[in-house]
Amino acid sequence: MNTPEWLKPGLYGAVIGAIVVVVGFAWGGWVTGAKARESAMTRSHDDVVAALVPVCLDMTGTDPQRARKLETIRTATSYKQRDALMDTGWATMPGSVDVDRDIAQACLKGLDVDAS
Repeated sequence: MNTPEWLKPGLYGAVIGAIVVVVGFAWGGWVTGAKARESAMTRSHDDVVAALVPVCLDMTGTDPQRARKLETIRTATSYKQRDALMDTGWATMPGSVDVDRDIAQACLKGLDVDAS
């Protein structure tokens, strides 16, 4: 097949460009916009949870019924401890009406409560 001389640079550019794209996405760390947004949302959620754990821990320290609630959490089975902490209200942030499961889990780790 005889290709015109002016077509060869375009074909070479297309092949080299395709190789660069494959290498960039496979090994170069390139991501799509959707993947970048997903990663950013995950990181920001994790950062918010980490920032709110001290609030949860502070609420545990100032609660007058702290000892009773901690005992309830300790006596719960390990997979029910997060729910028990959520029932105490410590995982409900000031100004919110919803309990956050992720904050409850992180706060539980911060309390260092061992299952019996």
